[in-house]
Amino acid sequence: MQEAARLARAENKIVGLVPTMGALHAGHMALVERARRECSQVVTSIFVNPTQFGPKEDLAKYPRTFEADSQKLAEAGVDAIFAPQPADVYPPGFRTYVNVEGLSDRLEGRSRPGHFRGVATVVLKLFEICQPTYAYFGRKDAQQVRIISQMVRDLNVDVEIVICPIVREHDGLALSSRNAYLSADERKAALVLSRALTAARDELGSGTRDALALQTTMQKVFAGEPRAALDYVEIVDADTFEPVTRIARPCYVLVAAFLGKTRLIDNLYIEPSPSNPDELQFHL
Repeated sequence: MQEAARLARAENKIVGLVPTMGALHAGHMALVERARRECSQVVTSIFVNPTQFGPKEDLAKYPRTFEADSQKLAEAGVDAIFAPQPADVYPPGFRTYVNVEGLSDRLEGRSRPGHFRGVATVVLKLFEICQPTYAYFGRKDAQQVRIISQMVRDLNVDVEIVICPIVREHDGLALSSRNAYLSADERKAALVLSRALTAARDELGSGTRDALALQTTMQKVFAGEPRAALDYVEIVDADTFEPVTRIARPCYVLVAAFLGKTRLIDNLYIEPSPSNPDELQFHL
C-alpha cells in the first residue's frame, strides 16, 4: 500500500481515501461515490480497529463481511482495498498513540473511554500509509470528524477532510453497521432518535433558540419510547463541542441511545445563514 501511495504521488494523482471498518452500507457507498467523482484514484480501507473498542464493547461480534464488501467496492470502481491485519497495524511493542486533548473526553469520549485515542491513532496511520489527497467521512460521526480535523490541523497532515451528509433509511433511521444487531422491535424503536431530532428541528423552525427547551422536547420524545434508553442528548458548539445555552452559531444537536444492547448515535447540524444569522439551515 505504501509503494502504491508513493507511485500515485509521483504521478500527481488525486487520491481519495474512504476509511471504513467494513460491513458496508449505502452510507459508506455514498462516500465512495463522491470520492470516485472527485478523485483520479480511490482507496477504501477495511479494518476493524481493536483500539477503539472498550472492554465491554462488541469487537468480537462486530460484523465482518469482507467478501460482500469487496464485491460492492469493485462494482463501485474502487482502485484499491487496503485491508491489513491487526498485527500489521499494531506490531509487537507498539506504544505510540494520538490523543486530541479537550475534544476526546466528552460525549462519546465520556461514554466510551479511550475510544477516540484509538480512532485518532488508526486514522493517522491510514493517512501515513495511504497518503490520500482527500479523506471522506460521514457527518453522522460528528465528534469523530471534528477530532480528526483537529488532528490533521495540529500535526500538519497533508490531507483535506471532506465531510459528507448523513444517509438515512426511508423512515429516517441513520445508516449504521450496528443496525444489523437490532431485532425487529428494536429497529422500530430506533426511530425515536430521528423523531427526537426532527422535533428539535421543528421547534427551531418555530423560533425557539433556547438549548434547554430543545433538550426537554427531545427527552419527552424519548420518554414515549420505553424500548430506548437515552444515553445523552446535548447541544454543542460545532467547533469546541462545548455545551451552548442558545443557538446563535453553528451547532450540533447530538443524541445517543441504547436499543437493547445496541448503542446508536445521530445528530442534527444547525448552521445560521451567512446572509441572515436569525435564519437557520438544518442538516439532518
